[in-house]
Amino acid sequence: MFPLHRGRRLRQNESIRSLVRETSLSPADFMFPMFIVEGENQEIEISSMPGIFRRSIDLTVKEVKELFDLGIRAVNIYVKVSDDLKDNTGKEAWNPNGLMQNAIRAIKNAVPEMIVMPDVALAPYSMYGHDGIIKNGDVENDSTVEALVKMAVSHAEAGADFVAPSDMMDGRIHRLREGLDAAGFINVGIMSYSAKYASAFYGPFRDALDSAPKETGEVVPKDKKTYQMDYANRIEAIKEAVWDAEEGADMVMVKPGTAYLDIVREVKDNVNVPVAVYHVSGEYAMIKAAAEKGWLDHDKIMMEQLMCIKRAGASLISTYFAKEAAVLLNKK
Repeated sequence: MFPLHRGRRLRQNESIRSLVRETSLSPADFMFPMFIVEGENQEIEISSMPGIFRRSIDLTVKEVKELFDLGIRAVNIYVKVSDDLKDNTGKEAWNPNGLMQNAIRAIKNAVPEMIVMPDVALAPYSMYGHDGIIKNGDVENDSTVEALVKMAVSHAEAGADFVAPSDMMDGRIHRLREGLDAAGFINVGIMSYSAKYASAFYGPFRDALDSAPKETGEVVPKDKKTYQMDYANRIEAIKEAVWDAEEGADMVMVKPGTAYLDIVREVKDNVNVPVAVYHVSGEYAMIKAAAEKGWLDHDKIMMEQLMCIKRAGASLISTYFAKEAAVLLNKK
């Protein structure tokens, strides 16, 4: 008790503060999400995400090399496919010569030690913009899961280190593990989006991939709330994460990040696998917009948010700030 205990003794200067600092960040804590398009020498900035681009495979590989040199050891990759390849089966998702599969091979050939985690969900391949197969006006769970198994195995065949199912279908982790093992990929990991909330923070991401639910004139869900979680719920997140770990997930993810740090801590305390956090596109865009207006110090708020995510319990942070944060950390 005061005056015997004075908390400020340990805050007197940066040297003391660094000695007792409980959380630290390094570039190896980050995974960089990347958007890939067809073609060559293509680099298209996403208007709602300044500094983030859709790139063709050749320029994606160049960027991956730079990321690895900065100390970043994982990339989470997404593809924007042509509309004429979209349907209600998602079959392009397991095309052995598809954009995703070719991207995985190119990255692993160029930077073998970079961990590649391709997204597993049907939204980029769906004519409806949904993460699964539409049947009778809803996303049909079990047929979607079987499609996801084909997709994940094709990613493993292309060289993926992990698959990252973001679809939120019931039971998909167990089936993915079974499918990967049956195909001989016992060492390909699964990073499950376990607590993925139906959030308004995803807007810029959906701009990047054109993956928002679409008005088609047919009866389909107008949003993703029948499979993504209600942001009012906490216990549900714990349940989903525990189930995924029991089904064979090697990592579980909470998405979004900063508004959900209570969930990160709850999940961390209830599973025995690493917890990843997705610092999503809307979080990135808000900081960029506020900094552009001069309302916030960009670098300070960026590093504070990333540190807070790590402090809450994240073992891995998927963030569009990965490269910028790594540059700053490497200057120290």
